[in-house]
Amino acid sequence: MKIQAFSKTYEGRRVLEVPELELEGGKIYCVIGANGSGKSTFAKVLAGAVPADEPGRKLEKGLSLGYMPQKNYAFRMSVKNNILLGKRDPRRAEELMAELDIEQLADKRARQLSGGETARMALARLTMRDFDILLLDEPTAAMDMEGSLLAEKLMRDYCRRSGCALLLITHSLQQARRMAEELLFFHRGRLLEKGEKSKLLNAPAGTELRRFLDFYGSGEDGGAEG
Repeated sequence: MKIQAFSKTYEGRRVLEVPELELEGGKIYCVIGANGSGKSTFAKVLAGAVPADEPGRKLEKGLSLGYMPQKNYAFRMSVKNNILLGKRDPRRAEELMAELDIEQLADKRARQLSGGETARMALARLTMRDFDILLLDEPTAAMDMEGSLLAEKLMRDYCRRSGCALLLITHSLQQARRMAEELLFFHRGRLLEKGEKSKLLNAPAGTELRRFLDFYGSGEDGGAEG
């Protein structure tokens, strides 16, 4: 699965530069980097939420992409009906609500949910359908530990079952250690390193990744915005 090279410029300043990428189906990639490193801009451009410098589709022809932004939307209807907007499959909706422990909220108005509950609902809505690439921008940032672990299990199961390439943007190095098979490290709008998790974490090639790991390695605050 190929993603073509692209860049993004704001007010004459280049804020993002991404080389051509090739992703493998059935694999989880975690995107890491400090605040302002370009993680979320990368997601927005790839998903088509904001235009790249060169207009046009960034994915190889025929590939489908599902995108969960940092800010999750709740439509003015019940939780279950929100999830069914992803696909009209009540049985699948029930399964996903059970996996994320929100089945008790099925009939609740979605606008009344907490931030973590809204994120679980949005994740369920998105994963009602199968995509070639699943792009998730800080999907567990508003969740507590229990919700995060349930969401992580769902992501793994979805990736394994659907055969998608899962791009997970996370501020948490601990989550990246749990979830990733490969890492993409962004710094100041550039993708500096990409490779197997164990190699990059244990033997980073560049100074910037070594500094990032030294600074954030013992904590959970890797930078929620990107």
